[in-house]
Amino acid sequence: LLLLAHVIIYGTVIPANVTHYHLFWFGLSGIIGFSIGDALLFRAFVLIGPRLSMLLMSLVPIFGTIIAWLFLHEIIAFTDIMAIIVVLAGIIWVILSRRNNEQHTQGHYMTGIICGIGGALGQAIGLILSKKGLENNFSALSGNIIRIFFATSVLWIFTLYQGKIALTFRKLGDIKATITMCGGALFGPFIGVWLSLVAVQYAYVGIASTLMALPPIFLIPLSWWIFKEKISLVTILGTIIAVIGVALIFLI
Repeated sequence: LLLLAHVIIYGTVIPANVTHYHLFWFGLSGIIGFSIGDALLFRAFVLIGPRLSMLLMSLVPIFGTIIAWLFLHEIIAFTDIMAIIVVLAGIIWVILSRRNNEQHTQGHYMTGIICGIGGALGQAIGLILSKKGLENNFSALSGNIIRIFFATSVLWIFTLYQGKIALTFRKLGDIKATITMCGGALFGPFIGVWLSLVAVQYAYVGIASTLMALPPIFLIPLSWWIFKEKISLVTILGTIIAVIGVALIFLI
């Protein structure tokens, strides 16, 4: 899909103006953000569940802001910082309002926390590295292709090292799971990551990563509609707070 979109928009399968500079930054971004960061996040989902995992992913804008300030010399106004805090407060309140009845051993719990923090740090570093690659108005779509190529290559090499290539292909025989996975690939790595790079290209990393920390908020109406979950007053209030925080980022 990425290659097809690139052909339609730019007329070439691969970026025509790509240099070693772009390969380095986007490749490193893909490996750290996708191969490592997402792997740690998915592991956290298994060990501590989605509630705590998504709470820890709220650290992405904090990590992103600190790293961008240290290495990209980005300036974040005090009002932006306050708006980001408001957004995070709303997100955290929504997440903490959900009951977590799962029981975890102490070892699994701590490992899950570490994986969640590592996943957040990996995504933040991935955004910063992408920001470097997007300098001089390099195409976000082209950058996304490079990121996913390097990330996929590393994952397949690791799978080969584990001797699980055949097992991976056998699991594709589950038609329902494969269709669901393809849908996730369409809206995640294709549309979502492409737009996230556009956001990073035209906005400060801290602000862009804050907006990308909103999935728990977007899941509220989807959960009510698809999974028939009961939405509490705390969830609604937390959503309103997060939306106000997002508005403050742009209006102040």
